[in-house]
Parts: sequence; C-alpha cells; structure tokens
Amino acid sequence: MLELGQSQNTPAAGDLIKDVSEADFMAEVIEASQQVPVIVDFWAPWCGPCKTLGPALEAAVTKAKGAVRMAKVNIDENQMIAGQLRIQSIPTVYAFWQGQPVDGFQGAVPPSEIDAFVARVVQAAGGDASGGLDEALDAAEEMLEQGAVTDAVQTFAAILQEDDKSARAYAGMVRAHIALDDLDQAEAILNGAPAEISRAPELEAAHAALDLARQAAEAGPVGELKAAVEANPDDHQARFDLAKALHASGQTQEAVDELLELFRRDREWNDAAAKQQLFTIFEALKPNDPIALHGRRKLSSMIFA
Repeated sequence: MLELGQSQNTPAAGDLIKDVSEADFMAEVIEASQQVPVIVDFWAPWCGPCKTLGPALEAAVTKAKGAVRMAKVNIDENQMIAGQLRIQSIPTVYAFWQGQPVDGFQGAVPPSEIDAFVARVVQAAGGDASGGLDEALDAAEEMLEQGAVTDAVQTFAAILQEDDKSARAYAGMVRAHIALDDLDQAEAILNGAPAEISRAPELEAAHAALDLARQAAEAGPVGELKAAVEANPDDHQARFDLAKALHASGQTQEAVDELLELFRRDREWNDAAAKQQLFTIFEALKPNDPIALHGRRKLSSMIFA
C-alpha cells in the first residue's frame, strides 16, 4: 500500500522529481505510473505562473514521501508530447496512474488546492493516505474558508471515500452545504454520520453552525432591532433578536457582546436563553477562536461573580 506518511525507504528527491523528455516519457511516466502515481507538470521558461506552481508542486510531492512522483516537461523542448496530450495552455498538470491520466488542472492554484490534489491522486491509486488525509482535510478546510466551496465539497467527499468515519470530513461537508445555503442537505449529512462519531466535537460544532444558519434565515433587520434596543435597553427580546441578526450578518463579536449584556441584565430571562445562545455560538467557532476564548472567559466571570 502507498502511504503518504511513510518514513522508511523514502526515495531521494532526485528519484521523486525528474526532468522528463520525449525520449524517456514512456519509461518515467507511463511505465512508472504502473507502480506509483506520477504527476506531470507541463511548463516553459517564459511562463510566469509556472515559476510559482512548479516549486509548490515539488514541495507537495516531496511531502508525500514517495506516495507520488513528479515529472517536469518543458513544452518548448518537447512539443510532440504537448501536441499528443493537447496541451493548449500552461501551466497544465496531469496525474497518471497505471498509464492513464486520472486527474489534472490548468493554471496556478493556491498551495491548499495543490495539497488536496496530491492527496486525491494518492487516494485514486488506492493508497493508504492516513497521514495525508490530515493534510487533505487542512487543505479542504482552507478552501472552505477562502470561498472555494465546490472544491472543498469534492475534497471532503474524496476523504470520506477513504475514511467513512472521519468526523472532520463530515463536519466539513456540513459546513460546506451551509455555505451553499443548502441547509436540508447539511442536516441530512449530519443525520447520516455513523453513530460512533455522532458525538464527536467536530460534528457537535457543525450542528451548532447549522442551528445558527437556520436562525439566520429568520433574523430581522439589524437597523430596526438596534433602534428598538436603543429606545428601550430593557427590551430583552429585541436585544436577543438583534444578537441573532448580527451573527447572521457576520458580526459575531457584536452578537456575543449583545448576548453578554443581556445575560448581565437578566441571566434567567427566557430560561437562560442568552447563555444558551452564547454556548451555541462558541461551539460553532473553532476552539482557539479569540471570540470564543474571550467570550467564554467573560461569561464565566459573570456566572461566578
């Protein structure tokens, strides 16, 4: 089995990454891919994006420690190969497995997408990417944060094919569908998670994020709610609704501030709704998020004051 994280018998860098010409393309790519996936980077000296993509690809391949190899083809010097594979623009990257192209992309892409691409190639070849799955998860989560939701969904799905009990991948799929405003599908994914991981912290956080997303669909206008609170600071329902509207508009810190103020004014209002809403927000955030850390600290100081 191929292992992204293998530490023994790792090939030297010169064996992992090679300059390939028409004379040895068959041996170094087609034949070599019978044993291990080979990523082919088609480039040219005059290509600006190639100068960024090439080193990033080399770094990702090196990090895979033998689970995949890389061939660099200068199309200026190897025009016959470029013509046969219909390379129309560069950079173009193909991944070969057992003599056939199995994945690829064109143009410069962020490092996170390169890591995810390498992980997908290893998985497509039947590799045991247990170490690489963490890297692929990191990459998919970064895609999601950057707004590349469709790419994130594809990567999370590929990870789940390799590990159908990955709580991070399930949670990522839920958050991706929330980002796509497909809340019913997000809920279906949550409900479909294996029972043994259903209480995992990642899925609990995804559940909280889904609850907040459903609230957002019913949130009122921030301006009107602010006016209501300013007119009557003791209108607890207006302040609570304002906090939900602020969170729905992406103003998480402001939402937490309003809920803390509501808790300070009446901690038992509506069955301690302010505290429960704060917990939901904190749970949906990453554990080390400054808003969650500071908010929990402030809430604790109020509870035990």
